[in-house]
Amino acid sequence: MGIPARTAFKNILLACCIAYLAACGYRFSGAGKLPGNFEKLAVETFKNRSGETGIESIITNDITNEFNRAAKATISNRQEAGAVLTGVIKSAKSSTISHISSHTTAERRITVTVDVKLLDPAGKVLWSANDISASEEYEASGNKLATEQRKKSAIARLSTRLAERIYYRMTDNF
Repeated sequence: MGIPARTAFKNILLACCIAYLAACGYRFSGAGKLPGNFEKLAVETFKNRSGETGIESIITNDITNEFNRAAKATISNRQEAGAVLTGVIKSAKSSTISHISSHTTAERRITVTVDVKLLDPAGKVLWSANDISASEEYEASGNKLATEQRKKSAIARLSTRLAERIYYRMTDNF
């Protein structure tokens, strides 16, 4: 009793795909190691050069949470750390993406851009990346307080993605 031709073909195709992915060096994002040989990481509060008040705390907390989640290094204070992650929030720009009428905005987009550095205890740069950004849309309305609240929620969502991008870029070994 043999294997039907269709099943045999599927098995061969699957084996070829697995071999191809293994041969091309494919791996999941963030699967690499952190630059430098350290076990403890300090994350400093990012400097805020944007006009968006409080965004530095949100982004710094999300980056700390991302490193805690990944568990590749223990978060510690600067005195005990083998590396320090610093950053600058260069901009937080809102733009209109749709209108209800010529004078009424329906939807806006906030885009946050940061520069990040990983330093050893002596201040030598182990890794850096500039212009890492994330965007998120939010609904605008005639009620300024409601629109501002939606903007803050959009910042919270994009901050999580920004933290992931920073982590993945830092651990990317391509």
